[in-house]
Amino acid sequence: MSPALYGTDQPPAASGEIQHGDVTLHLQDGALRHIRVGGVEIIRSVAFLARDRDWGTIAPTHGALTRDTRDGALHLTMPMRFDTATARLEAVVAMTLGAGRLTVHARGRASGDFETNRAGFTLLHPIDGIAGCPARVTHTDGQVEDSHFPELIDPWQPFMDIAALEHQANGLRVCCAFRGDTFEMEDQRQWGDASYKTYNRPLALPWPYVIADGEVLEQSVEITWEGCKTRPIASRPAPKDARFPEMALVLDAADATRMSDNPGDLDMVRPQRILCHVDAASGPVSPQIEAFAKAQAARPDVAYDLELICRFDGEQTPDAELQAHADAVATSGFAPASVLVVPSVDRQSTPPGSEWPECPPLAEVHAAAAHAFPGLVRGGGMASLFTELNRKRPPLEMLDFVSHGLCPIVHAADDLSVMETLEAVPYIARSARAIIGQAEYRIGPATIAMRQNPYGSRTIPNPDAGRVCMTDDDPRHRGAFGAAYALGLAAALAPFDIAVWTPAALYGARGVVGNPGPLPQALRALAGIAGQPVKEATVRDGLAVLEVGPTRLCANLTPQERQGLSPFGWSGGMD
Repeated sequence: MSPALYGTDQPPAASGEIQHGDVTLHLQDGALRHIRVGGVEIIRSVAFLARDRDWGTIAPTHGALTRDTRDGALHLTMPMRFDTATARLEAVVAMTLGAGRLTVHARGRASGDFETNRAGFTLLHPIDGIAGCPARVTHTDGQVEDSHFPELIDPWQPFMDIAALEHQANGLRVCCAFRGDTFEMEDQRQWGDASYKTYNRPLALPWPYVIADGEVLEQSVEITWEGCKTRPIASRPAPKDARFPEMALVLDAADATRMSDNPGDLDMVRPQRILCHVDAASGPVSPQIEAFAKAQAARPDVAYDLELICRFDGEQTPDAELQAHADAVATSGFAPASVLVVPSVDRQSTPPGSEWPECPPLAEVHAAAAHAFPGLVRGGGMASLFTELNRKRPPLEMLDFVSHGLCPIVHAADDLSVMETLEAVPYIARSARAIIGQAEYRIGPATIAMRQNPYGSRTIPNPDAGRVCMTDDDPRHRGAFGAAYALGLAAALAPFDIAVWTPAALYGARGVVGNPGPLPQALRALAGIAGQPVKEATVRDGLAVLEVGPTRLCANLTPQERQGLSPFGWSGGMD
């Protein structure tokens, strides 16, 4: 496989189509994906998986697949093995597909004490045609609850204690029944996944936990369907009269020093802004601010937005800490165009059932920011993902803008899943707009690789340049894939009148300098249309189309040639 496409010579995960009657599905890495009945997708994925203590997905080793047809049904059996440094979980997953019914059963046994945050089945429901549709939940005590799939993204679990879940959409009534553990659902769209996820073991229970040596794990999922009359669910329209956002590139203090010595590096992309990452929790602020003052002196022609991560650890009041940071800014001569204030603890997720970490109230934080930085454009929100913004909302009346990041490899890192996250971006933007109203909306950083892991103690190393969840170095950033993804993200965001987006760093694994792929050229084209009216912005059928002012950009989001575009190729723009 050419590194020009993916930035690595590791091939994509193999995927094989299976058809039985009017049902088609794909088998990839042991997961059943895109289960369709008569061409209508009813389930996005059914997978038996295990996650480590940092919520990283443990890549399984697969045994030989067996397949046979008897009694009019298709039977598949897949041995799987999950290894950690000290233990192993071996399982056999068996699938039976017949008329109107799919059953997937797994039985596993631990060798050694197997530590995990989750082990068992996850079932993903697609969002197209499902968002907002009625649903019926049968709980483990037999009680029945009538509800609906959330349209705006639910910050917590929309359905709990699920024994069975039924919904009607796209001309079908679909029922999913679960056995072997307590299941619940989370709205995965808030992480960027194009799905709702039903999973085993409630998050309110302790994690990580241990499957003891010799312990047996057994679960099953049964999916049934039948035709019925359904009513289409109308989604909310995007805002009108949007303009394409200004572009920023993110730098830390070391990057700022490098840019000071190489000011021409910005000309690779010609962004309008720099996102200046200053982290008080990692070390003294003054030297970090001084590095950005030097960068600003070397390149005064762009705006510098200060992303200020504050300790707020009780040693100082928010007023005292923020005033000290403001004094460092004044002493250095640095003149930021805006400041985004984020408590350091808010970079980490607070999952359902967990205690919120110690932190001053956000109203107190932003009142202190207003006092320390009077007259400066001020923002709140999260330096992490929309998930955290959705769960901890800032005091809008005290802010000029709200920001959050995006990352498409939180739960899955295969090529198709990454591109599918573009389906969820409009739901994120629409849900964020419902929270922040007409406040200025900023996005970033928004790169394939993860800058910082909100769900564990570290980002995941990737020394072999593979497709790894929650890694800080994804090779596709340096291939044609990376440019196509950035153009797709731009098209998905464009209708929502984003003010600023940050699709890359200047240096490093998520950077543009030294990037051999087409991403720098694509970003330069996107930077060149900032501020112009959005006329068309679509992501559909494997193509992203973006028409802004007189410029029309198209990107192929697939590994096959499409409408004259090479695999992951793009066209349009002007120098």
